[in-house]
Amino acid sequence: MAGQLGGQPIFILREGTERSKGREAQNNNIMAAKAVANAVRTTLGPKGMDKMLVDGLGDVVITNDGVTILREMDIEHPAAKMVVEVAKTQDDEVGDGTTTAAVLAGELLKVSEELLEQDVHSTIIASGYRMASDKTSEILKTIVVSVDEDDDETLLKISNTAITGKGAESSKDMLSRLIVTAVKAVAEEEGGKKVVDIDNIKIEKKVGASIEESELIEGMVIDKERVHPNMPKQVKDAKIALISEPVEFKKTEVDAEISITSPDQLQQFLDQEEKMLKEMVDKIINSGANVVVCQKGIDDMAQHYLAKAGIMAIRRVKKSDMEKLSRASGASVVTNVDEISDSDLGHANLAEEKKIGGDNMIYITGCKNPKAVSIIIRGGTEHVVDSVERAMEDALRVVGVTIEDGNLVAGGGSPEIELSLRLREYAATLKGREQLAVSKFADALEVIPRTLAENAGLDPIDMLVELRSQHEKGNKNAGLDVYTGDVIDMLANGVVEPLRVKTQAINSATESAVMILRIDDVIASVGGGPGDMPPEMMGGGGMPPGMGGMPPMM
Repeated sequence: MAGQLGGQPIFILREGTERSKGREAQNNNIMAAKAVANAVRTTLGPKGMDKMLVDGLGDVVITNDGVTILREMDIEHPAAKMVVEVAKTQDDEVGDGTTTAAVLAGELLKVSEELLEQDVHSTIIASGYRMASDKTSEILKTIVVSVDEDDDETLLKISNTAITGKGAESSKDMLSRLIVTAVKAVAEEEGGKKVVDIDNIKIEKKVGASIEESELIEGMVIDKERVHPNMPKQVKDAKIALISEPVEFKKTEVDAEISITSPDQLQQFLDQEEKMLKEMVDKIINSGANVVVCQKGIDDMAQHYLAKAGIMAIRRVKKSDMEKLSRASGASVVTNVDEISDSDLGHANLAEEKKIGGDNMIYITGCKNPKAVSIIIRGGTEHVVDSVERAMEDALRVVGVTIEDGNLVAGGGSPEIELSLRLREYAATLKGREQLAVSKFADALEVIPRTLAENAGLDPIDMLVELRSQHEKGNKNAGLDVYTGDVIDMLANGVVEPLRVKTQAINSATESAVMILRIDDVIASVGGGPGDMPPEMMGGGGMPPGMGGMPPMM
């Protein structure tokens, strides 16, 4: 990139900077985004396949969760990264539908290529896409079904749909029961609205036993064991102290040197240290606590005193677990043992150590406010357990969203076909060139049922024709049964998703497609800017000298 002044080129960009502009830049970006969408496309739906991802260290991840695949892939291209962002946003907002969002973003860009070739300006396409996206929100309201939070049967269907196609599909009925019970346990009412914070559901993974042996604990499970073998294994009517500072000798704040000249001085010093520890432990004992949960370390001597007093103690507990325990038991997290009192303690009916899968774990159950629950996931191998965890996290979020919003739509590609038909009708009412973009948007939506059919080994064209004709007849919930290849009523067959999964996927896919379409110039600089150079090496105007050899970039 250069300007001309008296025959002497003036260079604006540093040497080695790459620049592509106009149609070339758009084509590159669209190709990159399409490539990312295609990478996850085969994982969509109940018959979707899995990906095996191996990182630089040789760690293996096997999954068909869109966002996990895109996160683990080492993606360099800036436009491709934007499609990854779509999946991440979908995951953060709803938890499921990440593959749908990424595939849709790729398809919107793919269909826009045809318009760009017909010289439709990208800002026109962008405005048409936005109009179509707004219209989809209106159309979705006409096919939505409301659901009550006490309607366990529907919530189980929502959970089943989210798990289907993931690694845990064989045990989906049992897992869905755990999921619905757990989500309902942590649901709270704030300002007249239901709020579900999934962070209050703790998931612990243990290899060994089958998936069917996964269980829900109405309370907290901590993957730690007692710090001392003489401590009780079981404490009934537990009074829990949560301590965030180490139960150890306090080190001096400044570097101090203690000079000891005789053995009895050393003994005095050791006795004093022991006395300080004893006082610290006595304060805990006097507060009435019989279970101590410490975020940091507990000194060997302190362990001995706690064990003597019949107190169960665990150490190095994660901060997040401390917070959950605090919610469940009503305990305050104490930062200074000197100030611990009876009012800081939490209560639970039982704290006990149990052996699960060869490891000891602490179960704290019967809390006064069980707004925190735990799920223990079992499975034959590490990868099975990880796969079940990912499926459960998606399903937990989806059930939570359904309880919060109270709205759902049919699954199986049925909303996309309905939206596609209605958008074509809407496009016909528009006068400007946006009409072309809206009808392309309608085409792009059909990628979801088409991919579902392809992944199930069915003929996508036959399926789309059949789906369209059913929707034209007014069967708004007609979707694709990938197991039989028939077009059936998805609502009646229990294939349902929260409304938010659809609206969020369409909105974020549209936004990222519009953003990529509006880019007509990509300027990629080489590593290290002029700021890395000493001032004496800088040429006039802050540019490094000696760039005369660079060909002018016009």
